[in-house]
Amino acid sequence: MEEEVIVFIDGASRGNPGEAGCGVVILGVENGPIHLTRYIGHATNNTAEYNALILALEKLKQIGARRLRIKSDSQLLVFQLNGRYAVKSPSIRKLFRVYTSLAVHFESIVVEHIPRELNREADMLANLAIDEKHAE
Repeated sequence: MEEEVIVFIDGASRGNPGEAGCGVVILGVENGPIHLTRYIGHATNNTAEYNALILALEKLKQIGARRLRIKSDSQLLVFQLNGRYAVKSPSIRKLFRVYTSLAVHFESIVVEHIPRELNREADMLANLAIDEKHAE
């Protein structure tokens, strides 16, 4: 897969911390777009954001994507991944290490901050993960 893959990620936490889920939209792949959701239980919004990132990278590694452009409305996540902010929280540091262990499988990863209104589909999927868990 030579083309750059566009990935929208978002996490949701109702209560922060509270019931949490994550959503991912992957564009520019064969048989796409790909929509992913995952319920993650009781967590903070930042934890949910990182879980969305990890969910996306796991899937992208599986399908053989090489060049990624990740878009997130989480300024904290984007600034941490781009080295602008330090990762201070011990729980986020663990998730950051998972990210770095997955990142080595890709040729390039560009992470961009986008306004919340441009991330509606990933946000909807993150909330759907929580809603579906409660519907079980």
